[in-house]
Amino acid sequence: MTSLAFTVFVLAGLSFAPLAAAAGDPKHGEYVVRLAGCDSCHTDPKKKDARLAGGLALKSPYGTFHVPNITPDPETGIGRWSEVDFIRAMTEGVAPDGRHYYPAFPFTSYTRMTRQDLRDLKAYLDTVRPVRNAVPSHDLRFPYNSRFALGAWKWLFFQPGSFKPEPRKSASWNRGAYLVTGPGHCGECHTARNFLGATNEKLALAGAKEGPDGKGVPNITPHPKKGIGLWSAADMVEFLKTGDLPFGEAAAAPMSDVIANNTSHWTNDDLKSTAQYLLSLPKREAP
Repeated sequence: MTSLAFTVFVLAGLSFAPLAAAAGDPKHGEYVVRLAGCDSCHTDPKKKDARLAGGLALKSPYGTFHVPNITPDPETGIGRWSEVDFIRAMTEGVAPDGRHYYPAFPFTSYTRMTRQDLRDLKAYLDTVRPVRNAVPSHDLRFPYNSRFALGAWKWLFFQPGSFKPEPRKSASWNRGAYLVTGPGHCGECHTARNFLGATNEKLALAGAKEGPDGKGVPNITPHPKKGIGLWSAADMVEFLKTGDLPFGEAAAAPMSDVIANNTSHWTNDDLKSTAQYLLSLPKREAP
């Protein structure tokens, strides 16, 4: 074998190693589905045997968004998407055909997810039962019905990039920060938005007067009167696991659905990390 041929052989062998190491793990991807809240939005409880097939209508001040089918159906779902297509959608908000997604799809948070979590998520979604379910187009009022402006919206408000741990904080705190700001996308509902639909980061997690379906969303910063300042970490873990509030009440929809479909399936360590992070945040109060 010539030296050139040997070099090509060695380089080819090295190039395959990272690809093999980065393969998606559907078993862990099933857990990532719970972390990312996929069931709560992409499953219509009125349709039997249609898990993750979309169809829910989400009303907003901008109009009605119809949640898409994310089963591997090749015609109405994501069955023809490659892993690259999927990761680009999740981290850049761009469809395989180049169209921009509306930020009702929380790519603005999912961009912080690790690439391995995203690969695992895609690997799991490839295993679910394909469901043929053609979802209607969004019904938005002018000017929000123009996708042309979404590129400008991203330029103004979207900051892509994976989660960067805070080196001065513990591994548990960083895990909680990752879950809340990444796959858990808590700020997408618990933060007020401006008239263009961008979240107000100065009031992150301080609640919103108009959340999904026009309902108010509570403050989850440690504000003593408006937020969760009187909660203990154990209170938060119990709430995310069972829906029981510290003072004798229970979570109402849509948070009750999030708990049933998602956080009640999280590990105790992830719940504790989430509580630790939330209770460490600045006390904020929305006007």
